[in-house]
Parts: sequence; C-alpha cells; structure tokens
Amino acid sequence: MTGLDQQKAVMNISLAVAVVLLIAKTYASIVTGSSAVYSDAAESVVHVFAVAFAAWALRLSHKPADETHHFGHDKISFISSGFEGAMISAAAALILYEAGMQFIHGVHLTNLGLGLWITAGAAVTNLILGLSLIKVGKNSGSSLLRANGLHVLTDVWSSVAVIVALILISITGWRMWDPIFAVIAAINILRVGLSLIRESLGGLLDEADPLIEKQARDILNTETAARGLTYHNFRHRHSGRAHWIEFHLVFPDETSVGEAHKRATEIEAAVAAIIAPEGRVITHLEPRSEEQRIEPWETA
Repeated sequence: MTGLDQQKAVMNISLAVAVVLLIAKTYASIVTGSSAVYSDAAESVVHVFAVAFAAWALRLSHKPADETHHFGHDKISFISSGFEGAMISAAAALILYEAGMQFIHGVHLTNLGLGLWITAGAAVTNLILGLSLIKVGKNSGSSLLRANGLHVLTDVWSSVAVIVALILISITGWRMWDPIFAVIAAINILRVGLSLIRESLGGLLDEADPLIEKQARDILNTETAARGLTYHNFRHRHSGRAHWIEFHLVFPDETSVGEAHKRATEIEAAVAAIIAPEGRVITHLEPRSEEQRIEPWETA
C-alpha cells in the first residue's frame, strides 16, 4: 500500500466511524436529555462535515501540478485544517449555548446508565482512531490528517467530560454537574479549534518551521564548509504536503558551470534527505564576485 493509499484508507475509516458514532450519540442525547451528552453529539455533527471535507481535500492535495496550478494543490490541506478548526469552534459555541439554557431552565435527565455506556464506547473508539490519524499524519507529513486526528481527540475529551458528569450525577444526585461539564468540554473544544485555525493561517502565510530550519542549516553548514563554499538567502516553507527549501550557493569565479552544478546537486541531495519523502530543494548558483548582490525581485 502506498503512502497515499494509506492516508485515504485511514480517512475513509475516520469518516465511517464519525457517521456511526454520530448516530449513537444522537440516540444517547435523546434518551438522556443531558446537555453534556448533547454537547458530545453536537460536536459529532460538526465532525462528520469536517471529515467529509477533509477526505475530499486529501485527494485534491495529491493532485499533480497542472497548467493553472504550477506548484500543485497542496495548500488545500491548510484550508481544510482551518475549516475543521472553524467547525470545532462553532460546535463549542453551540454547546455553551445549550449549557446556558440548562443553567437558566434547569436540568431534566433520564436513562443515565445507557448514556454512560454509549459515551464510553465512543470515547474508546475515538481514542484509537485519533491516535492512528495523528501517527499517519506525522509519518506522511500531512497536516490534514494530523488536524483530523486532533479533532477526533477533542471528541474523546468531550466524551470523558460527559462520562465524569454522568457518574457524579449518579453518585451525588446533583444534576447541575451536567451543564458544568458541558461548559468544560466546550472550552477545551474551543481551544483546539482556535489552535487549528492559527496553524492553518500559519501554513497559508508560509510560516517557517524552526526545527526544519535548524536541521537544514546544520546540513548546509557542514556540506558547504567541506567544499569551501558559502551560502545565503536561505528560506523555506511547507506547502501542506511538501517542504520547500531554497538558498544561494556561492562558488569561486573560476568554477565551471558543470562543476558548480555537480557540487550543488550533491548539497541539494543532502538537504533533501532531511525532508524526505516529500521535499523540494532549489538552489541559485553565484560567483563569489557577485556574492550578496540582491536583485529587486528577491525582496519584493
């Protein structure tokens, strides 16, 4: 199975699980009347739409470059992460509203045992799925899968809050635990949603990754020093699926084009190794007499 096939398979599983758990949680919220259970179900409604969008975005992100998209379609991954974050935040707002209504009008609960078991089963299922999505996302460098995994884990925390609330209600008989834990779950969901939106904006604005930059510069310093060369104008970005690194290499004036190209190719390969399997390295070759000469188009 290729990396893309694995990503698609995991995303399809995520969508199928989201639909099944939505049905289960909706039933649980109806039979219990719990705002905490309702908050869990509401988050699942949002999750189904978000995963469906992410599944489409995953396929689009791997579409090759064409006449109108010369750098491919990778950035849809950041749009998907932002959409998922916005949907999570909207769910948090809905949960807070429902909890507020219960604080005002009171809490009416039934069938707490059934709601507890359904929610516990959903939590375990989402925990396994969320960790799997994050692992595949990190291994493949897919911000889209990682965002989906984080969203699934917010569902786990929502379910944990529901379970704690229902247990406390059963022990103490005080029903206000229900909206209190709904609020706690909503705040955590909102935190993750805003984090995904911020990460999405960072990706769309080509925010640098400090770890990748340090690794790339360490390699460059070693490789250029070994060949008696220097470099400048280093920059990098992540397009959603691939890392892009570019820099200027400075050669002695007497170096032939063929020899400069050979050395540049060796250095590019060394840098590309740290951003495999999805990485792009671009170099610009300069004679030492022209070093640090900045063209207007480079600073635009």
